Amino acid sequence: MCRWLAYSGEPLKPAVLILDAQHSLVAQSLNSPLGVETVNGDGFGFGWYPEGSAAGSVPALFHSIEPAWHDENLRELTNNIASPLFFGHVRAAAGPPIQQTNCHPFRYENWLFMHNGFLDGFSLMKRDLVLAVDESLFPLIHGTTDSEVMFYLAITFGLADDPIGAMAKTVQFIEQTGEAKGVHFPMQGTLALSDGATLWAFRYSTAHRTRSLFHSVEIPALREMYPDAERLQVFGDKAKVVVSEPLNDVPGAFVEVPESTVAILTDDGYSHQPFGTPAD
Repeated sequence: MCRWLAYSGEPLKPAVLILDAQHSLVAQSLNSPLGVETVNGDGFGFGWYPEGSAAGSVPALFHSIEPAWHDENLRELTNNIASPLFFGHVRAAAGPPIQQTNCHPFRYENWLFMHNGFLDGFSLMKRDLVLAVDESLFPLIHGTTDSEVMFYLAITFGLADDPIGAMAKTVQFIEQTGEAKGVHFPMQGTLALSDGATLWAFRYSTAHRTRSLFHSVEIPALREMYPDAERLQVFGDKAKVVVSEPLNDVPGAFVEVPESTVAILTDDGYSHQPFGTPAD
């Protein structure tokens, strides 16, 4: 469906990952070997927390309906800012129209969210899902994607207080709604979520056959594995990236996030937790 990456660590020029890596996000927009669609040219989005911003700051966004591979504004922007936490997403539209309001990531206050996948049977479930969004949030849904509705459901279900729990409640509600409509496997996807400090990356589908998701090995460990790799000097010790597919072919540089798992990235490193609905 789409490809995405999320970075957390010392401030970094986003172009290092979005443009310059061997299998950068822009390269994946043209050719994603692990993706369902090889080409992801139906727009893109970039969201970032500015360097030096205080906790709870609102992130910045840049969306375009142009293919990422020929957008000069993306090149200019990502080469001239530095950010300690940023999201990048290239889109392969699966039905909703190509328009800026349908480009990921989505933002609410200090939160960023993006999704690779789909809600099967969304047209059947849409009315029930949208009406479950808190009334105060309803006017903020500007696009037509299932992903944006999912994000506002998670906010409704308590994202600010318990991000993992809110996402579990969201998935449970989607699956219960789908079951009532005769949809057997409504949830499919990898999700990225951040409040500007912590990064959560979810891999889950009702059928337990979820889109690919990987994260990098910690930089100090990589330096031990590859002491002569000059490329690693660009990154600080806390640098971490979660990706739809690896950004290079270096053996051991990326590990796959297991099925039905949430990876949690903080300054202290990585941790994994099982993820499913509360009934699991």
